[in-house]
Amino acid sequence: MRTLFITLLLVFPPLVKNCFPQIQAQRLFSKVENRLEWQNEGEIFWIEPFGQNTLRFRSSSSLHISDENWNILSQQEVKADIQILAGKAIIRNGNIRAEISEGSGLITYINQKNEILLKESSDQDINCYARQYKSRGSDRFELKMTFEADRNEHLYGMGQYQNDCLDLKGSELDLEQKNKQICIPFLLSSKGYGFIWNNPSIGTADFSMTHTRFIAQYARQIDYFIFAEDSPADIERRYSDLTGKSPMMPAFAMGLWQSKLRYSSQEEILSIAREYKRRNLPISVIVADYFNWPHSGDWKFDPKFWPDPAGMVKILDSMGIKLLVSVWPVVESESENYVTMDQKNYLVRAEKGVNINMAYRGGLTYVDVTNPRARQFFWEKIKQNYYDKGVHMFWLDEAEPELDNYDFDNLRYYIGNGLEMSSIYPYDFAKALYEGEKQAGQNEIINLVRCAWIGSQRFGTVLWSGDIFGSFKTLKTQIKAGLNISLCGIPWWTTDIGGFYFNQETKEQFHDLIIRWFQFGTFCPIMRMHGNRPPKGDIPGALVGSGGPNELWSYGEDAYQIMSRYLQIREQLKPYLLKNMEIASKEGIPMMRPLFFDFPDDKFTYTIEDQYMFGPDLLVAPVLEYIAKTRKIYFPAGAFWKDALTGKVYKGGQTIDYKVTIDNIPVFCKNRFDFRIKQ
Repeated sequence: MRTLFITLLLVFPPLVKNCFPQIQAQRLFSKVENRLEWQNEGEIFWIEPFGQNTLRFRSSSSLHISDENWNILSQQEVKADIQILAGKAIIRNGNIRAEISEGSGLITYINQKNEILLKESSDQDINCYARQYKSRGSDRFELKMTFEADRNEHLYGMGQYQNDCLDLKGSELDLEQKNKQICIPFLLSSKGYGFIWNNPSIGTADFSMTHTRFIAQYARQIDYFIFAEDSPADIERRYSDLTGKSPMMPAFAMGLWQSKLRYSSQEEILSIAREYKRRNLPISVIVADYFNWPHSGDWKFDPKFWPDPAGMVKILDSMGIKLLVSVWPVVESESENYVTMDQKNYLVRAEKGVNINMAYRGGLTYVDVTNPRARQFFWEKIKQNYYDKGVHMFWLDEAEPELDNYDFDNLRYYIGNGLEMSSIYPYDFAKALYEGEKQAGQNEIINLVRCAWIGSQRFGTVLWSGDIFGSFKTLKTQIKAGLNISLCGIPWWTTDIGGFYFNQETKEQFHDLIIRWFQFGTFCPIMRMHGNRPPKGDIPGALVGSGGPNELWSYGEDAYQIMSRYLQIREQLKPYLLKNMEIASKEGIPMMRPLFFDFPDDKFTYTIEDQYMFGPDLLVAPVLEYIAKTRKIYFPAGAFWKDALTGKVYKGGQTIDYKVTIDNIPVFCKNRFDFRIKQ
C-alpha cells in the first residue's frame, strides 16, 4: 500500500491532492506548541493567541519570524483551539477565530457571533495579493498587508492627525511622527474589533472604500494583533491590557496650566504667579519654555536670567504652583556636552553627510534616546541641573523628533536605520525621564510630551496637539484629533488654548476664539494656556521674537470675566475629574471620548464628530463658529439630557437647534447626574 501511494504521489500529484486533501493540509499547516503555522513557497506565517480574545499574526518572506514584541506587554498564556481540516485550518481564542484557506493562505477573522470582522484581500486577478514583500536587502522588506473593505465600517484611532476626521474611513495616513502628527497605529472598528499594527517603520495606512491596507517601507515582518470584544469600552480595556495604562493623574494637575512662548526670566515667572494669586485665580502649573538654557544640549538654566532656580521653585511651591520646565532633546556643537556625546555615540547620526537634523540656531542634532546609555546620560544632566533644584515636571518638546528634511532613511539610531525605527523615538524619550524620576524616588510623574507611540501612556505623558494655528477651523479639528488619540490609550491630552500661532488673518475674531477655546479647554483632560503671542516692545532674553502676554487678563475685561468664571467651573469639576482619571488609570477608559463609546447601539452617534462625552455623565458641544447664534446638538438615544446651564431636560434620540451666547459652552448632564454651570 505504501509503495502504491508513493507511486501515485510521484506520477499523479493532482489526483492525490483531490483524493487525499488532508495530506495537502498537513503539508502547509502545522501546529507548533500553541500556535498555527502555515508555509508555502517563499512565505511563512504564524497565528497564535496573545492573552484573552486576541490573535497575533506574524509573517515573513525571509522564512524567519522575530520574537520582538516592541512595546506590547506580555500576557497570561491562553490555550488556543487549533483545528487542521481538509482544505483549511481554524484557530480560536475566546471571542475571535481565524479561518485560513489551505492553498492560498488567505485569512478571515470571525467573532463569537459568527460575523466576519476582517478578511484578507483575495483580488488576485490584478495581482493584488493580501501579503506582499518587496526585498530591500538582507532580511528587510517593503511590506504590504491588504484587507477587504467594508463600506459601512467606521474606523477610529491611529493617534492624532490634523485631517479634520474622526471617522478615518476614506482617509490615508502617513505612519510617521511630525509636529502636530502623532502616529499610534491602533484601530477601533465599529464592527467590534481592535487592531494594532505592531511596527515602528515609516509607512502608510490606507482606509479607502476598496481596501484597508498597511504598508511598512522597511521592516523584517508583518506583525499585527486583532481582538474582538462586545463594546468600544471593552475594546479599550483590552487595548490597555496589551499596551499598558497611564498612572493616576496627580490631583494638582487638574487645574490651570499657565504658559506662553515664552517667560524669559525667573523674575517674569514669579511676577505672573503673584498676579494670579493677587486676583484669586486658581492655578496649578506655570511653565518655563524653551531656551531657558545657555546652549541647546546644556540642559541647565542660563544663570543670567535664572539666577536662583531652587529659590524660585520654593517660592512657587509656597503658592501651591508647580514649575514645568522645557527640555529639548537637541544638542548644538557649542554645548558643553556635545564632544562627550559625540565621542560616545549618544547622538542620532546621519547615514550620509553631516550630523545636523535641524538647521535651527546654527544646527542641531538629537540625543539618541534609543541607546540606554544615552538615556542615562541625558537624565543625569537633567537631574543635576533641574531635578536637584526642585524641578520635577518636564516638557519634552521636539519629541518626534522634528526634522528639517524627513529623510528617515538617512538617520542612524542605536537600534537601527530611521526608516525602520523612527516611530519609536518619542516613546524612548518619555521613558528616559520617567525611568530617571522613578529612580530618584518620585511617585507622581507627569510630563508634557509632543509625540508618542504605542505604550507611551505608561510613562505619565500628557500629549498636546502641537504648534497649531489659532482659528475656528483649527479649533474644530482639535476635537476630532483629541478624540482619536484618546482612543489610543492616551487619557491625558490638551491643546494650546487659542492656538500656538497668532493668526493675523483671524485677528478680529481672536477675542471670540480665545473665549470659545478656553471654554473647550475647561472640558479637556488638561487645561492649558499656551501660544506664541506678538511681543510688545523688547523683552530681555527673548531670543526668538516672542513673549507677548497670554494670561487671562491679556484679552480685555469681558473676555477676562468669562474665562475667570470658567476657571472656577474647572475647580468645580475637580472631584469629577479625579474620579474619572482613576477609572482611566485602572481600566484604560479615556475621560474624553466620542458619543458612540457610551452609546454603541445608537447608530447615529457614529456620525457625530463635533460633540463628545467628558466622562460618562457630561455631554459637551463646543461652539466652533465666529459669532455663532445657534448650534445643532444631538442627544444620544437611551437617556435624558439636562442642560447644565438652564436645567431644561431633553429626551435622547433627537437633534435640536440650541441658542448660544459668547458667555457659555453647551454642556448637558446624563439622566440624574447633578452638575450646574453657574451664571
